[in-house]
Amino acid sequence: MATTLSVLAGISFPSFAFGRRKRRTLRIGILTDIHYANREPNLESNRYYRQSLQKVRECVEVMNRDKVDFLIEIGDLKDQGDPPDESETLSYLAAIESELQDFDGPVFHVLGNHDMDSLSKIQFLDHITNHGQYDSLNYYSFSDHGYHFVVLDANYSPDGSDYDRGDFDWTKAFVPHQQLEWLKTDLALTGKPVIVFIHHQLDSTKVPDDRHCPVNAAEVRQILEDSGKVRAVFQGHYHAGNFSKINGIFYYTLKAVVDGNGPENNNYAIVELNDEEPIKIRGFRQTKDQIFE
Repeated sequence: MATTLSVLAGISFPSFAFGRRKRRTLRIGILTDIHYANREPNLESNRYYRQSLQKVRECVEVMNRDKVDFLIEIGDLKDQGDPPDESETLSYLAAIESELQDFDGPVFHVLGNHDMDSLSKIQFLDHITNHGQYDSLNYYSFSDHGYHFVVLDANYSPDGSDYDRGDFDWTKAFVPHQQLEWLKTDLALTGKPVIVFIHHQLDSTKVPDDRHCPVNAAEVRQILEDSGKVRAVFQGHYHAGNFSKINGIFYYTLKAVVDGNGPENNNYAIVELNDEEPIKIRGFRQTKDQIFE
Protein backbone atom coordinates (compact mmCIF):
# COMPACT_ATOMS: atom_id res chain seq x y z
CA MET A 1 0.00 0.00 0.00
CA ALA A 2 1.42 3.35 -1.00
CA THR A 3 1.79 5.77 1.89
CA THR A 4 4.10 8.60 2.77
CA LEU A 5 5.18 8.61 6.41
CA SER A 6 7.92 10.57 8.14
CA VAL A 7 8.81 11.90 11.54
CA LEU A 8 7.59 15.50 12.01
CA ALA A 9 7.21 16.13 8.27
CA GLY A 10 5.76 14.36 5.26
CA ILE A 11 5.10 14.78 1.57
CA SER A 12 1.55 15.23 0.36
CA PHE A 13 0.38 13.83 -2.98
CA PRO A 14 -2.92 15.51 -3.94
CA SER A 15 -5.04 13.89 -6.63
CA PHE A 16 -6.23 15.82 -9.66
CA ALA A 17 -9.61 15.98 -11.38
CA PHE A 18 -10.40 17.65 -14.72
CA GLY A 19 -10.23 21.41 -14.26
CA ARG A 20 -9.76 21.44 -10.45
CA ARG A 21 -7.62 20.03 -7.69
CA LYS A 22 -9.34 17.77 -5.21
CA ARG A 23 -7.71 16.84 -1.92
CA ARG A 24 -7.32 13.11 -1.41
CA THR A 25 -9.38 11.58 1.40
CA LEU A 26 -7.20 9.83 3.97
CA ARG A 27 -8.82 6.74 5.49
CA ILE A 28 -7.69 5.35 8.85
CA GLY A 29 -8.76 2.14 10.56
CA ILE A 30 -9.22 2.43 14.33
CA LEU A 31 -10.01 -0.01 17.14
CA THR A 32 -9.42 0.05 20.89
CA ASP A 33 -9.66 -1.86 24.17
CA ILE A 34 -9.12 -5.30 22.70
CA HIS A 35 -7.99 -6.80 26.04
CA TYR A 36 -7.06 -10.14 24.50
CA ALA A 37 -6.30 -12.98 26.91
CA ASN A 38 -6.95 -16.71 26.69
CA ARG A 39 -9.23 -16.73 29.73
CA GLU A 40 -12.87 -17.11 30.63
CA PRO A 41 -15.11 -14.04 30.29
CA ASN A 42 -15.79 -11.67 33.15
CA LEU A 43 -19.57 -11.59 33.06
CA GLU A 44 -19.78 -8.79 35.62
CA SER A 45 -17.75 -6.43 33.44
CA ASN A 46 -19.08 -7.93 30.16
CA ARG A 47 -15.56 -8.65 28.91
CA TYR A 48 -15.13 -11.62 26.58
CA TYR A 49 -11.36 -11.72 26.41
CA ARG A 50 -10.88 -14.83 24.29
CA GLN A 51 -13.30 -13.62 21.61
CA SER A 52 -11.16 -10.54 20.92
CA LEU A 53 -8.88 -12.63 18.70
CA GLN A 54 -11.64 -13.33 16.20
CA LYS A 55 -13.05 -9.80 16.52
CA VAL A 56 -9.68 -8.31 15.57
CA ARG A 57 -9.35 -10.80 12.73
CA GLU A 58 -12.67 -9.56 11.34
CA CYS A 59 -11.56 -5.94 11.68
CA VAL A 60 -8.30 -6.56 9.83
CA GLU A 61 -10.12 -8.40 7.04
CA VAL A 62 -12.43 -5.40 6.58
CA MET A 63 -9.55 -2.91 6.64
CA ASN A 64 -7.66 -4.94 4.04
CA ARG A 65 -10.74 -5.21 1.86
CA ASP A 66 -11.37 -1.46 2.06
CA LYS A 67 -7.66 -0.63 1.62
CA VAL A 68 -7.41 1.96 4.40
CA ASP A 69 -4.17 3.95 4.57
CA PHE A 70 -3.12 2.76 8.01
CA LEU A 71 -4.46 0.96 11.08
CA ILE A 72 -4.05 2.14 14.66
CA GLU A 73 -5.13 0.48 17.90
CA ILE A 74 -5.76 2.96 20.69
CA GLY A 75 -4.58 1.00 23.73
CA ASP A 76 -5.29 -1.99 26.00
CA LEU A 77 -4.22 -4.40 23.29
CA LYS A 78 -3.94 -7.31 25.71
CA ASP A 79 -5.01 -8.34 29.19
CA GLN A 80 -3.68 -10.92 31.65
CA GLY A 81 -4.68 -14.19 33.30
CA ASP A 82 -6.13 -14.68 36.76
CA PRO A 83 -3.75 -15.04 38.52
CA PRO A 84 -1.40 -13.10 36.23
CA ASP A 85 1.65 -14.83 34.80
CA GLU A 86 4.29 -12.94 32.85
CA SER A 87 5.00 -15.66 30.29
CA GLU A 88 1.29 -16.18 29.67
CA THR A 89 0.79 -12.44 29.25
CA LEU A 90 3.58 -12.31 26.68
CA SER A 91 1.94 -15.16 24.78
CA TYR A 92 -1.37 -13.25 24.70
CA LEU A 93 0.44 -10.18 23.42
CA ALA A 94 2.21 -12.19 20.70
CA ALA A 95 -1.05 -13.76 19.53
CA ILE A 96 -3.03 -10.54 19.24
CA GLU A 97 -0.11 -8.59 17.75
CA SER A 98 0.17 -11.26 15.06
CA GLU A 99 -3.48 -10.69 14.12
CA LEU A 100 -2.95 -6.93 13.82
CA GLN A 101 0.15 -7.36 11.69
CA ASP A 102 -1.92 -9.25 9.11
CA PHE A 103 -3.06 -5.81 7.97
CA ASP A 104 -1.62 -5.01 4.55
CA GLY A 105 -0.22 -1.61 5.49
CA PRO A 106 1.27 0.44 8.34
CA VAL A 107 0.16 -0.52 11.86
CA PHE A 108 0.53 1.83 14.84
CA HIS A 109 -0.05 1.41 18.57
CA VAL A 110 -1.14 3.65 21.45
CA LEU A 111 -0.27 2.48 24.97
CA GLY A 112 -3.11 1.69 27.38
CA ASN A 113 -2.99 1.01 31.11
CA HIS A 114 -3.68 -2.73 30.74
CA ASP A 115 -0.68 -3.05 28.45
CA MET A 116 1.42 -2.65 31.60
CA ASP A 117 -0.72 -4.69 34.00
CA SER A 118 1.84 -7.50 34.31
CA LEU A 119 4.61 -6.21 32.04
CA SER A 120 6.93 -3.24 32.09
CA LYS A 121 6.44 -0.52 29.50
CA ILE A 122 9.75 -1.49 27.89
CA GLN A 123 8.68 -5.14 27.71
CA PHE A 124 5.46 -4.22 25.98
CA LEU A 125 7.20 -1.96 23.47
CA ASP A 126 9.77 -4.66 22.74
CA HIS A 127 7.01 -7.08 21.73
CA ILE A 128 5.02 -4.89 19.34
CA THR A 129 5.85 -3.42 15.95
CA ASN A 130 5.02 0.14 14.97
CA HIS A 131 5.49 1.09 11.35
CA GLY A 132 8.66 2.85 10.29
CA GLN A 133 10.93 4.39 12.91
CA TYR A 134 8.59 4.19 15.88
CA ASP A 135 9.59 0.94 17.61
CA SER A 136 10.44 1.42 21.30
CA LEU A 137 8.74 4.84 21.37
CA ASN A 138 5.78 5.31 23.68
CA TYR A 139 4.86 8.70 22.21
CA TYR A 140 5.68 9.92 18.72
CA SER A 141 4.37 11.73 15.65
CA PHE A 142 4.27 11.24 11.89
CA SER A 143 2.78 12.85 8.81
CA ASP A 144 0.76 11.27 6.03
CA HIS A 145 -0.88 12.84 2.96
CA GLY A 146 -1.20 16.35 4.32
CA TYR A 147 -2.05 15.49 7.95
CA HIS A 148 0.11 15.35 11.06
CA PHE A 149 -0.60 12.63 13.63
CA VAL A 150 0.44 12.71 17.28
CA VAL A 151 0.40 9.68 19.59
CA LEU A 152 0.49 10.47 23.33
CA ASP A 153 1.10 8.31 26.41
CA ALA A 154 -0.68 9.08 29.71
CA ASN A 155 0.47 5.87 31.41
CA TYR A 156 2.39 7.62 34.15
CA SER A 157 1.74 8.27 37.82
CA PRO A 158 1.48 11.92 38.93
CA ASP A 159 5.10 11.75 40.17
CA GLY A 160 6.18 11.12 36.57
CA SER A 161 7.04 7.44 36.99
CA ASP A 162 6.04 4.90 34.34
CA TYR A 163 3.18 2.50 34.83
CA ASP A 164 4.98 -0.77 35.56
CA ARG A 165 3.77 -4.37 36.02
CA GLY A 166 0.46 -3.34 37.57
CA ASP A 167 2.11 -1.13 40.19
CA PHE A 168 -0.04 1.94 39.54
CA ASP A 169 -3.43 3.52 40.22
CA TRP A 170 -5.27 3.51 36.89
CA THR A 171 -7.50 6.37 38.06
CA LYS A 172 -4.47 8.69 38.43
CA ALA A 173 -3.05 8.80 34.89
CA PHE A 174 -0.73 11.67 34.00
CA VAL A 175 1.09 13.20 31.01
CA PRO A 176 4.51 14.29 32.35
CA HIS A 177 6.23 17.63 31.75
CA GLN A 178 8.84 16.29 29.33
CA GLN A 179 6.16 14.88 27.05
CA LEU A 180 4.15 18.11 27.20
CA GLU A 181 7.21 20.12 26.17
CA TRP A 182 7.80 17.71 23.30
CA LEU A 183 4.14 18.11 22.30
CA LYS A 184 4.40 21.91 22.21
CA THR A 185 7.49 21.73 19.99
CA ASP A 186 6.00 19.09 17.72
CA LEU A 187 2.83 21.11 17.17
CA ALA A 188 4.81 24.28 16.53
CA LEU A 189 6.90 22.60 13.83
CA THR A 190 4.04 21.32 11.70
CA GLY A 191 2.02 23.37 9.25
CA LYS A 192 -0.50 20.59 8.73
CA PRO A 193 -3.86 19.92 10.41
CA VAL A 194 -3.33 17.63 13.41
CA ILE A 195 -5.06 14.48 14.65
CA VAL A 196 -4.19 13.21 18.15
CA PHE A 197 -4.44 9.65 19.50
CA ILE A 198 -4.36 8.88 23.23
CA HIS A 199 -5.78 5.97 25.23
CA HIS A 200 -7.09 8.02 28.14
CA GLN A 201 -9.86 10.55 27.72
CA LEU A 202 -8.95 14.22 27.56
CA ASP A 203 -12.62 15.21 27.84
CA SER A 204 -15.19 14.24 30.47
CA THR A 205 -17.08 10.95 30.37
CA LYS A 206 -20.14 12.68 31.84
CA VAL A 207 -20.21 10.11 34.64
CA PRO A 208 -19.96 11.00 38.36
CA ASP A 209 -16.19 11.34 38.15
CA ASP A 210 -13.48 11.76 35.53
CA ARG A 211 -11.31 8.82 36.58
CA HIS A 212 -10.87 7.86 32.91
CA CYS A 213 -9.09 11.20 32.31
CA PRO A 214 -5.46 12.07 33.12
CA VAL A 215 -5.28 14.27 36.19
CA ASN A 216 -3.76 17.02 34.02
CA ALA A 217 -6.15 16.57 31.07
CA ALA A 218 -7.05 20.27 31.10
CA GLU A 219 -3.39 21.21 30.67
CA VAL A 220 -3.06 18.87 27.69
CA ARG A 221 -6.23 20.27 26.12
CA GLN A 222 -4.90 23.82 26.53
CA ILE A 223 -1.74 22.95 24.61
CA LEU A 224 -3.81 21.45 21.80
CA GLU A 225 -6.08 24.50 21.72
CA ASP A 226 -3.20 26.98 21.79
CA SER A 227 -1.67 25.39 18.69
CA GLY A 228 -4.74 26.20 16.62
CA LYS A 229 -3.99 23.12 14.50
CA VAL A 230 -5.76 20.18 16.15
CA ARG A 231 -8.96 18.99 14.46
CA ALA A 232 -9.76 15.94 16.57
CA VAL A 233 -8.60 13.61 19.35
CA PHE A 234 -9.32 9.87 19.17
CA GLN A 235 -9.44 7.97 22.47
CA GLY A 236 -10.33 4.67 24.15
CA HIS A 237 -10.37 3.57 27.81
CA TYR A 238 -14.03 4.41 28.50
CA HIS A 239 -15.61 1.28 27.02
CA ALA A 240 -19.07 2.75 26.47
CA GLY A 241 -17.73 5.40 24.09
CA ASN A 242 -18.21 9.16 24.13
CA PHE A 243 -18.18 12.25 21.92
CA SER A 244 -17.74 15.93 22.67
CA LYS A 245 -16.48 19.19 21.21
CA ILE A 246 -14.46 21.54 23.41
CA ASN A 247 -13.22 24.90 22.12
CA GLY A 248 -13.27 23.79 18.51
CA ILE A 249 -11.65 20.35 18.97
CA PHE A 250 -13.63 17.11 18.60
CA TYR A 251 -13.03 14.32 21.15
CA TYR A 252 -14.18 10.90 19.96
CA THR A 253 -14.00 7.84 22.23
CA LEU A 254 -14.45 4.57 20.35
CA LYS A 255 -16.33 1.73 22.04
CA ALA A 256 -14.36 -1.32 23.21
CA VAL A 257 -13.74 -4.45 21.16
CA VAL A 258 -13.76 -6.74 24.22
CA ASP A 259 -17.23 -5.90 25.52
CA GLY A 260 -20.08 -8.22 24.65
CA ASN A 261 -20.59 -11.83 23.62
CA GLY A 262 -20.47 -12.84 19.96
CA PRO A 263 -19.15 -11.31 16.73
CA GLU A 264 -22.06 -8.90 16.55
CA ASN A 265 -20.73 -7.20 19.71
CA ASN A 266 -17.64 -5.78 18.09
CA ASN A 267 -16.50 -2.18 17.54
CA TYR A 268 -14.17 -0.69 14.97
CA ALA A 269 -14.34 2.14 12.47
CA ILE A 270 -12.84 3.89 9.47
CA VAL A 271 -12.06 7.59 9.91
CA GLU A 272 -12.25 9.67 6.73
CA LEU A 273 -10.17 12.87 6.69
CA ASN A 274 -10.49 15.53 4.01
CA ASP A 275 -9.90 19.24 4.64
CA GLU A 276 -12.77 20.11 2.32
CA GLU A 277 -15.29 18.06 4.32
CA PRO A 278 -16.19 17.30 7.96
CA ILE A 279 -14.49 14.31 9.60
CA LYS A 280 -16.55 11.19 8.97
CA ILE A 281 -16.79 7.94 10.92
CA ARG A 282 -17.83 4.77 9.15
CA GLY A 283 -18.73 2.43 11.98
CA PHE A 284 -18.92 -1.36 12.05
CA ARG A 285 -20.99 -3.70 14.22
CA GLN A 286 -22.00 -1.69 17.32
CA THR A 287 -20.22 1.50 16.22
CA LYS A 288 -22.47 3.91 14.37
CA ASP A 289 -21.65 6.14 11.42
CA GLN A 290 -21.06 9.74 12.43
CA ILE A 291 -20.15 13.13 10.97
CA PHE A 292 -18.25 15.54 13.22
CA GLU A 293 -20.32 18.70 13.35
